[in-house]
Amino acid sequence: MTSATTAPGTRASAAPVAGGNALAGTRTLIRFALRRDRVRLPVWIGALLLGTLTTANSFRTLYSDPQDRANAVAGADSPANLALSGPRHYLTDDGFGSILSHQMIGFTAVLVGLMSVLVVTRHTRAEEETGRAELVRSTVVGRHAHLAAALSVAVLANLVLALLLALGLTGLGLEGVDAAGSLVYGFAHAAAGLVFAAVAAVTAQFTAHTRGASGAALAVIGVAYALRAAGDSGGDGALSWLSPIGWVQRSYPYVDNRWWPLLLCLVCAVACAAAGFVLSTRRDVGAGLRPEKLGSPTASAALATPVGFALRLHRGMLTGFGAGLFLMGAMYGSVLGEAEDMLQGIDEIEEALARLGGASVVESFASMVMVVLTVVAAVYVVMAALRPRAEETAGRAEPLLATGLSRSRWVGGHLAVAMGGGTVVLLLAGLGFGVAGAASTGDAGLLPDLVGAALAYAPALWVTAGVAVVLFGWFPRAGQAAWIVPVYAFVVGYLGQILQFPGWMNNLSPFGHVPRLPAADLDWTPLLLLTLVAAGLVWLGLAGFRRRDLDMK
Repeated sequence: MTSATTAPGTRASAAPVAGGNALAGTRTLIRFALRRDRVRLPVWIGALLLGTLTTANSFRTLYSDPQDRANAVAGADSPANLALSGPRHYLTDDGFGSILSHQMIGFTAVLVGLMSVLVVTRHTRAEEETGRAELVRSTVVGRHAHLAAALSVAVLANLVLALLLALGLTGLGLEGVDAAGSLVYGFAHAAAGLVFAAVAAVTAQFTAHTRGASGAALAVIGVAYALRAAGDSGGDGALSWLSPIGWVQRSYPYVDNRWWPLLLCLVCAVACAAAGFVLSTRRDVGAGLRPEKLGSPTASAALATPVGFALRLHRGMLTGFGAGLFLMGAMYGSVLGEAEDMLQGIDEIEEALARLGGASVVESFASMVMVVLTVVAAVYVVMAALRPRAEETAGRAEPLLATGLSRSRWVGGHLAVAMGGGTVVLLLAGLGFGVAGAASTGDAGLLPDLVGAALAYAPALWVTAGVAVVLFGWFPRAGQAAWIVPVYAFVVGYLGQILQFPGWMNNLSPFGHVPRLPAADLDWTPLLLLTLVAAGLVWLGLAGFRRRDLDMK
């Protein structure tokens, strides 16, 4: 056995990779990433496409009369509504296309950005964190191959989404929704996705942890949305030009069909991606540019408990969702004072509000908005409840369970944080909604009413966590199916009220059994039954986990 040696004082050089090609192996990694995401990406793209087409098609009923569209446009011309939707220029046209673009682009651009960020961090930072990147890089693979492959997959996903949106919207045959506007509409979403994918390429270089990289990129999305909202609600809209979301909205699909704002997104995406490649050369594999903080020499007593340890792992996500839902509630609350004027004349929405039985338009509208807030809270609950699965597949659960820690206590700690944290973010959402709603309407009594309305959905969140733990306990590889619960709740609970879905569809969702406060009266019976169902599901899931082997795949 022989070994190579280097002279003292010289630096050992790495083995050459494919003739010095830093992108060697990129094509293979792209195919591998597409195979890994063969379910995840179609679900993302299909959900975004279906949500857009369903919303656009619902306009046939909502705004069947030109006067309905004129009323909708007039009602949207207020600072609060412009902050929620987009720039005022869309209101110069009352066609279906301009209404769709005004109401949807700002919201769906955030979701497309979320998809793009998760794609990039999943195939870059997550690969390094688990050690797979180092193993792959030991073969004939260039140092930039992982990042190039991740960005390529994100680009491909966004282009497919853009084309499907353009084809789908054109195929609906709505008046004023033409092929040229649909192309701009579709590629506006792709442009936003490319910018945030490139942002994730930069944030992935700074931290050694996937959640930190994703969290930083998602914070950029939040700042971009806030700048856009502040700019559109103000006078000259200058702040909106600091936001990629503001750029894509100013392409004005179906109104002006401008392509040049999308070029700004392309330039920004190229610049950020180039920065990501450069920064990746300034760190080691598995490390981040930001040095790790030294831990305390002694651990707190809470870390020795399952709940305390789980809370430490979840605290970043819990803080982010809490702050986000508080601000989201405040934004919706700011338009409560204008709800009656905003919805006046739109017969279908007025009928949907009337079916809720509220004493006023404000109460009925607030009960519909509460569904949106609780669905976002359910997203946190699903992510937190599935964290044990991530710990299991990463191999971190086995050393813990090899000690005196029981399986039930370990999973129970994560569940306690998921269910308790979900209740906390609901409280913050109701608080933001109530404070802003009371200020916009001048009715201080709305604050306790809206906080109580939010907390009424806590048992439904607990059922959602119970579904996740049942899947984790008995069918761990099918755990992602838990996402069906919040998605179904939004489609049936929010869109179903407007489109008048059959009542039995609403009964299939745990959120459908919660009294629609403040429009309806409080009924404790369904809340107690949901709590019992949640307890039964948790027991069933824990029983399944105790009976199966750990699954590292």
